[in-house]
Amino acid sequence: MFLTDAQLEAYDRDGFLILRDLVSPEEVRLVKQGLARACQVQDDRVIREKSSGSARMVYGMHELDGPTGCEATEGLARSTRLLQAARDVLHDEAYLFHIKANLKEAMTGEIWQWHQDFGYWRTDGLSEPRLVTTMLMLDRATELGGCLYFVPGSHKDGTIEAPFDDKTTSVGIWTLSQEQMTDLVKRRGEPVPVAGEPGTVAMFHPDLVHGSGHNMSTHARWQMYFVYNAVSNVMQPVAKPRPSYKANRKNIPLQIRAKESILEPAE
Repeated sequence: MFLTDAQLEAYDRDGFLILRDLVSPEEVRLVKQGLARACQVQDDRVIREKSSGSARMVYGMHELDGPTGCEATEGLARSTRLLQAARDVLHDEAYLFHIKANLKEAMTGEIWQWHQDFGYWRTDGLSEPRLVTTMLMLDRATELGGCLYFVPGSHKDGTIEAPFDDKTTSVGIWTLSQEQMTDLVKRRGEPVPVAGEPGTVAMFHPDLVHGSGHNMSTHARWQMYFVYNAVSNVMQPVAKPRPSYKANRKNIPLQIRAKESILEPAE
């Protein structure tokens, strides 16, 4: 195990866990370099903001043979710190459902409405929310800069039937209505900001309600999301499967790399 019993209890209670200084500044720098390169790629793996045209999301950075592939990102996904922690939470072997980066450029980075990730992922043929997202801060995350907000304990409500919104931003998601969000906060309490320094990691449940505001700061807010699925949580066939870089169906257990630091060769 990588996580302690107390940390696992906190994750089960709150639906998230914050791990400070888990990734070194040197490792963060390598991942950011790979992401900066990937943002320049003209490919469906890169989704851009409606207003500014800057990169909003980047998929596929663990696919080394793909146009956005990055060795540092792929290596970090197989580190004990991330992979074993995911196994601990899932109580199972794990594989990568996907990796994506969410970027909010200074002054122009747009909002993410209140939502649950499993609201989308269940349309990929997943019947159980037995996944975990491990988010790595690549920049300082602040409230002014549009950091994430979590509603503690909201994962215990299960998957909420929310309306689909494909108008607000360039990414369509099932978004909680004002009435749903108001009711949730009355029962679960106010959302909490997920602020921190580069190298901070936040692990969270796919049914945890979360969102983030506009980046009103003069600094970018880049974050990398490693989404692990339990190997036994087999995806069922769907009529229109998404590309593998968004919804990986090959439930082959991911192996921990021989060297923990991505500054060293994997083998």
